[in-house]
Amino acid sequence: METSPPARRLTRRFVAGETLEEELAVCRRLNETGHLVTLDHLGEAVSSREEAAAACDAYLAALEQVAKRRLQATVSIKLSQFGIQRFEREARESVFRVAEHAKAAGTGVEIDMEESTSVDRTLALVEEVHTLFGNARAVVQAYLRRSAKDIERLSAKAIPIRLCKGAYNEAGGVAFPTKAEVDRNYLRLTGLLMRRGVNPGIATHDPRMVGGAMAAAEQYAIRKNRFEFQMLYGIRRDLQRKLIAEGYQLRLYVPYGDAWYPYFMRRLAERPANVLFLARNLFRR
Repeated sequence: METSPPARRLTRRFVAGETLEEELAVCRRLNETGHLVTLDHLGEAVSSREEAAAACDAYLAALEQVAKRRLQATVSIKLSQFGIQRFEREARESVFRVAEHAKAAGTGVEIDMEESTSVDRTLALVEEVHTLFGNARAVVQAYLRRSAKDIERLSAKAIPIRLCKGAYNEAGGVAFPTKAEVDRNYLRLTGLLMRRGVNPGIATHDPRMVGGAMAAAEQYAIRKNRFEFQMLYGIRRDLQRKLIAEGYQLRLYVPYGDAWYPYFMRRLAERPANVLFLARNLFRR
């Protein structure tokens, strides 16, 4: 399946490649066309210390090249990829190593969010990294009911935030159950970030959410260089070009690695609507 022609077409559109060198080449081209980038080495929920250590080493190697090639790039990490559930001490040490190397490279670490059960532990670690190195960005998911309070707390500590809608299948007690409710909360949280946040990242491919962010930035007199839009590599390239042409900062999350297949299958299984979303973007220019 992974080597079939349709699979290769999917990877070419949404994944930079399997190797770091392929990733770096794509990131260089994107920088040259005005995109900021975030390197995302694919992988989640490792089962051994060796896998966790390999994930950490992959990010250290990427950061070395980011500095050497002077890319405008951050890195994105998942705590489960570092083995946080099984090897907490080692995982924390790995996160600190990546953050330290990122600081030396003059860049930052986007600490991704996973299931709602991991939010408290993830945000606590983000706060530690921020205190020690000053280069962490948290991720807040708009479909969680708790997110406004998280934004208030993190913003009070001057911790940058990336706002996304959320991609996991959560119970109604902790998450808004309908798209309309999530969209309303996303717009509300966008306004909160524009008022209180520090260099927020507005992660969306939805033109209505993009328009809401523009309106909030204008309302609160936030300059275009004080926040950024964020999108996935290969998604809504037409909207990406439009934002850059209008002078907005745009960061693309650019995944790479040989674990792309389970990554896609998990995302599609969690939210079946993503199948149609990816299919539409496969044929967009």
